Amino acid sequence: MKNLFKCLLSILLFSQPIIAQTVKKAEKAQAGYYRMKFGDYEIIALSDGTLPLPIKDILLNTAEGQVEKLLAKNHITKPEASINAYLINTGSKLILIDAGTSELYGPSLGFLPNSIRAAGYQPEDIDMVLITHIHTDHTGGLMDGNHMVFPNAKIYISKAEVDFWLGKGQKEKAARRLAPFFDEAHLKVDPYLKAGKVVTFNYDQEIFPGLLPIATPGHTPGHSFFSLENKGEKMMFWGDIMHVAEVQFSDPGVAILFDVDPVAAVLQRKKAYAEAAEKGYWIASDHISFPGIGHIRAEGTGYVWIPISYSYQ
Repeated sequence: MKNLFKCLLSILLFSQPIIAQTVKKAEKAQAGYYRMKFGDYEIIALSDGTLPLPIKDILLNTAEGQVEKLLAKNHITKPEASINAYLINTGSKLILIDAGTSELYGPSLGFLPNSIRAAGYQPEDIDMVLITHIHTDHTGGLMDGNHMVFPNAKIYISKAEVDFWLGKGQKEKAARRLAPFFDEAHLKVDPYLKAGKVVTFNYDQEIFPGLLPIATPGHTPGHSFFSLENKGEKMMFWGDIMHVAEVQFSDPGVAILFDVDPVAAVLQRKKAYAEAAEKGYWIASDHISFPGIGHIRAEGTGYVWIPISYSYQ
């Protein structure tokens, strides 16, 4: 699976025709952060980059022609997943939700540290890193080679997630397709674990005032949402409840190859969509097009994404 990604990524990146010799190559990347006020807090969406997706090969439970029709309807000719992370500045703590990829997924990713710096902070400033799950598009950025990217932070991960990915003998018991994720989990999380920097949690108490982890197993056994409330506002950080918005909002029953338990993942997604549409709170999603913040509303048997309105304030 990992080799499939790398192969298709290379094709997508390097087989594009040259449009005109007179067009200068852009020398600067896209903006990698977006700020918003949230009660007394500031939330900053941070981009790690984007990843071209071989959608036809990785989506499950689809009907013939369904994916192509939905992509065309949404004017998507080059399917990509944003890899987003979110920084919460409470005034007393800097709390990062998920950590990007580092070198693991190719040249279009690994920009999270740059985005943090561009937003006015340093990776060394981060006090807490909350991990939705241990897949390495969320934990790869914890390490840069042998260097801890967040040396002053505690890393918060659900106990169920740590037990599944880092427990003795777990790799041998799991499906073969998951083997690379176990290897990368040890590569990226073990150094923090050995340094005593990993804090495991269950789901019975807040990690920080107003910040509550919520069990959402399915995509992985210890997958977590994080619910943030302050001054009457609420935001739910979704992690990997979805990957291809243009398809999975229209049909929440569509799963993805990376789900450890696709049936449970679908149930969690349907529940999350219904609650978010009914209650109207903010959503922050790791794989919706950057900045990945917005609301959803129900429409027929599916849902519609309403992205945050751009504000310069």
